[in-house]
Amino acid sequence: MSKEVIAVADITRFQSRAEEFFPVHWYKKMLNEHPVYYHPETDTWNVFRYEDVKTVLSDHEFFSAEGTRTTLIVGANNSEGAIPEKVSISSMDPPRHQKYRSLISAAFTPRSLKNWEPRIQQVAQDLVNAMPANGVVDITQSLAGPLPAMVMSNLLGVPQEDSHLFKNWVDILFQPYSMEEQQELQSKKEAAARDYFQYLYPIVVHKRSHPDEDIISDLLTVELENERFTDDEVVRTTMLLLGAGIETTSHMLSSTFYSLLYDDATLYGQLRDNPGLVTNAVEEMLRYRFHISKRHRTVKRDNNLLGVDLKKGDVVIAWMSAANVDEDIFEAPFEINIHRKNNRKNLTFGIGPHFCLGAPLARLELNTALSVFLQRFSRIDPVPGFELEHNLATSAPGQSLTHLPLKVIE
Repeated sequence: MSKEVIAVADITRFQSRAEEFFPVHWYKKMLNEHPVYYHPETDTWNVFRYEDVKTVLSDHEFFSAEGTRTTLIVGANNSEGAIPEKVSISSMDPPRHQKYRSLISAAFTPRSLKNWEPRIQQVAQDLVNAMPANGVVDITQSLAGPLPAMVMSNLLGVPQEDSHLFKNWVDILFQPYSMEEQQELQSKKEAAARDYFQYLYPIVVHKRSHPDEDIISDLLTVELENERFTDDEVVRTTMLLLGAGIETTSHMLSSTFYSLLYDDATLYGQLRDNPGLVTNAVEEMLRYRFHISKRHRTVKRDNNLLGVDLKKGDVVIAWMSAANVDEDIFEAPFEINIHRKNNRKNLTFGIGPHFCLGAPLARLELNTALSVFLQRFSRIDPVPGFELEHNLATSAPGQSLTHLPLKVIE
């Protein structure tokens, strides 16, 4: 079913790429002045406070993940790019949601994470070792961009040397729509979906009879209530997993290094001196620096749970990144504090039935990449002349860094 795409940019009205990259001033204004906000042009309700966001995302009796409107279209309109219905769990309600989530989660078990850890460690080590001992490194191009693509290709069980192809396909398939470029972008998405399908389908067919220790093999063998994935469905399911596993992690990793350079120059030294802080630092970055996390829900029946009269069919957008800077939950929320005790309460990955399946993998990648980098380099410094506005591009997570040069010292 074709869905209407909500023009979220009409709600935010950011004046520059840099403002969208880090819209904390907008979040502060909305939290203080318009915590439950109706936007007439898009006919949406928008919530920003932590408790309201939790309610919208968790209470599926009143707020449905299903509906005719959406803030994000995944994949493409052609047969190769259509996400299989059974894995469209982000737009399903319980109890059907639990059933099909279980089908996909077979590829994301704690056993899998334990087995994947040395693979991720090796990918990160290889990328960091390839950097010059002392000089200028573009951390987006040399680590944040390639790492998640290489990890996902490794975990899927496809040649790692083709990981750059995945990154290119994902960049297109998950590019947000704009009204001005909708037709042109759709053509690009369909072409990328065809190329991806033609590349991966023979690999999936081969793994049906030659399974290995990888996600594709897991998806081919999993069975739930006599339902299994077809080869075609596995290809299109991995397309969804790639989008979730590459873009957001790449965005978060490059944003973390931006924070280490420009938010507080003492952070890197603190982490270098005390590597035990890395895990907490990653959680603080997820809270503070993943700055455009949001999800939409459709009102299932009239209610007043948010303090306003909501009618059946209304669309509510829950701004998780705004909830992450709610001062009722986080002390001094507009300051970055890698010692913060409760930053794991961040809602970046959501909450409730639709909590992100890939969150443990993303956390593992972020922790590993940062730890490996810290082990090699004693110091990093910004490069004079860097202009944020000219080094950003539109992506599914918002404005993402395309380049981030920094000086490294061993």
